[in-house]
Amino acid sequence: MSSKNTRRLRVLVLVHEDLVPPETTEGLSDKQIQPWRTEYDVISTLKSMGHEVYPIGLYSDLGVIRKALEEHKPHIAFNLLEEFHGYAVYDQHVVSYLELMKQPYTGCNPRGLTLAHDKALSKKILAYHRIQVPGFAVFPINRKARRP
Repeated sequence: MSSKNTRRLRVLVLVHEDLVPPETTEGLSDKQIQPWRTEYDVISTLKSMGHEVYPIGLYSDLGVIRKALEEHKPHIAFNLLEEFHGYAVYDQHVVSYLELMKQPYTGCNPRGLTLAHDKALSKKILAYHRIQVPGFAVFPINRKARRP
């Protein structure tokens, strides 16, 4: 990384607590590395570019983010979370929290994450804007399906 062209950033990398990779993969098999390969690759690439990287593991406590923001004062948070507290639909709340803390972050905003979790609504919005989508049907849980 050329210091003339790119400034060194403090990057907070948000990952699931079970996917915080070790500093090195030396001596580990592909099978051992596989669960956190993406996290390792992102973190090691950011470090190789000269950035200060602070990976934090999250499960259900937003206080971990607040503490890391206060301690490291990151320029940006790199969001690799796909769920929070065991629910995929809660990832939007982590991003909302980052916005409340006025912390710049990577990835989609909370509205986009909400829409991404609702396939039927996403298709309705696309169809409204005359973007062709495959036909679909929604079957509510715990209701008997009826044929038209």
